[in-house]
Amino acid sequence: MTATPGSAEEVRRLFDEHDYLADVGTSTALFLALELGLPLLLEGEPGVGKTEAGKVLARALGVPLVRLQCYEGLSASEALYDWNYQRQLLAIRLAEAQHERLSEADLFSEEFLLERPILHCVRYDGPDRPVLLVDEIDRADDEFEALLLEFLGEGSVTVPELGTFVATRPPIVVLTSNRSRDLHDALRRRCLYHWLEFPEPERAVAILRRSVPAASTDLVDSVSRFVGHVRTLDLDKTPGIAEAINWVAALSVLGVTDLVREDVVTTVGAIAKTPDDRDVVTEALSSYALG
Repeated sequence: MTATPGSAEEVRRLFDEHDYLADVGTSTALFLALELGLPLLLEGEPGVGKTEAGKVLARALGVPLVRLQCYEGLSASEALYDWNYQRQLLAIRLAEAQHERLSEADLFSEEFLLERPILHCVRYDGPDRPVLLVDEIDRADDEFEALLLEFLGEGSVTVPELGTFVATRPPIVVLTSNRSRDLHDALRRRCLYHWLEFPEPERAVAILRRSVPAASTDLVDSVSRFVGHVRTLDLDKTPGIAEAINWVAALSVLGVTDLVREDVVTTVGAIAKTPDDRDVVTEALSSYALG
C-alpha cells in the first residue's frame, strides 16, 4: 500500500521528482486534499498545469489514474454507470428459446451493469486508492454537475435498480476547470479549492528548462520574457505555460538559440491560436527582434 505524503513539502518533492515544479500553494492544496479525503477543485487559465497536476499526482503516489474528460452533453451513462443492453437482449432471446420468462430484476442485475469511471472508482478494490481526474468540469452541463454531488459529498453512487454503492476507501478526486462558465455553489462546497496562477518569471524559466532540457539557456530566458510580455497584450487566447513549453521545443528542434532569427515567426502557431492573435504576436516579435 502506497504511503501518503506526510507534508506539503513532501508533495512538492515528489512532484519535483516527476518534473512538475509545484509552488507552495499547489503542493499545500494537494496535501490537504489527501489528508482530509476531500475532492480538490483546481481552477486557472488554460495551460497552467491543472490536468498535469492530477496526472502527476497519480504517478507520484504510484496509483492508478482514472480520467473522465468532460464535454457538453456528458451523461450519467457515460460517467457513472450504464447497462449492457446487448447482453440483456441476448438473455431475453435465450430465455424465450428456452420458454422461460425474465423479470425486470433479472435484467437489471449486477451481471448486466457496466461500470463507468465514477462507479469504477467507487467500487475499486485494489490495494491503493485511484486518482479520479474529472477534467474540464466547466465544459459539462449544469445537469452533470448535479449528478456528481452525491459522489463528491458521500463517496457513493446510487443505481436505482440495485441500490447505493458506497466506496470503502473513497478515491482521490481532482477536478479541473478553465472557468469557461461558473460552477454551482453546491459543487464548490464539496471541494477544497485552489487557483493555479501562471508561474512567476523565475519559476517559468525553471519549468521551461526542466521540460525542454535540450534548449539553450538564452532561448529559454528569451521565450519566458517574451511570453510574459505577450500575456499582457489583447489576445483572444492568452498562452499558458503549456504553449510556452511547446514553443521552446519547436524552436529547439529548429536549432534556434534566440528570438531574433527571421524564421522564428513561422513558429508562433505554438503560442498564437487564432489569426488575430498571430498578427499581434508577430508584431510583438518584430519589435522584440529590433530591440
